[in-house]
Amino acid sequence: MKLRIDSDPAKVASVRHEVEAYCQRIGLDDKACCNMGLCVNEALANVICHAYHGEAGRPIEVGLDVKDGRLTITIRDWGSGENPIAKLNHKHDPMTPGGLGMVCLRQLMDEVVFTPQPDGMLLTMSSRCRHNGCSG
Repeated sequence: MKLRIDSDPAKVASVRHEVEAYCQRIGLDDKACCNMGLCVNEALANVICHAYHGEAGRPIEVGLDVKDGRLTITIRDWGSGENPIAKLNHKHDPMTPGGLGMVCLRQLMDEVVFTPQPDGMLLTMSSRCRHNGCSG
């Protein structure tokens, strides 16, 4: 599945719902579907806020693929190209706003990789389908 949106916070919820519906179609249970939707929601919010500094109308591509029992989600932006892992405060104070999106990604996904592009960033998140299995 491929989706292309622009960097409008109002569009994040619809992408999350489409991701959750896709996850249901491939056989994930409700909790896993919600977790995948939450990760996409947080990643998109971070792209809009940090890569595009809140600028509307910038492109974002979201891809989902299932292969060999693994769900892979990609999010491509054409923003600042800054790697959020490099800025991550490993001693995040949960009472301080911000930063929980990365914690969410690392806790709910098996693998999170940021690959700088010449003109932005590619985020690849993957998770083994543990619950009811994945079928593409």
